[in-house]
Amino acid sequence: MLIGELSQQTGVATRLLRYYEEQGLLCPDRDSNGYRVYAPEAPYVVARIRGMLAAGLTTGAIREMLPCATDAGPGIDPCPEVLRTMAANLERMDADIADLRRRRAALAEFRDATEARQRR
Repeated sequence: MLIGELSQQTGVATRLLRYYEEQGLLCPDRDSNGYRVYAPEAPYVVARIRGMLAAGLTTGAIREMLPCATDAGPGIDPCPEVLRTMAANLERMDADIADLRRRRAALAEFRDATEARQRR
């Protein structure tokens, strides 16, 4: 399957598919003309990449974990580093959420003080 066909089948722009290749997430073969030729399972791989990105994983984390995605089903095989990578990303997200909560509270306090000044 050529890149245009993969793009059409997955709804992912060819530019983004090339980016996934640059990041080591997709590994197409090349035909005699130099065109990218994707394996029949490439749409499943693209769907997996999109799902992992939607979950907040970085392309580096996805690159580590993708070899453990051996089928199109949910989840992935628990290869040695997979659970560690997931745990590290969950910790990072928890820290981001805590930071957003602190920032929201500070902004709400600032807004409340501003509204109180307006009422005076």
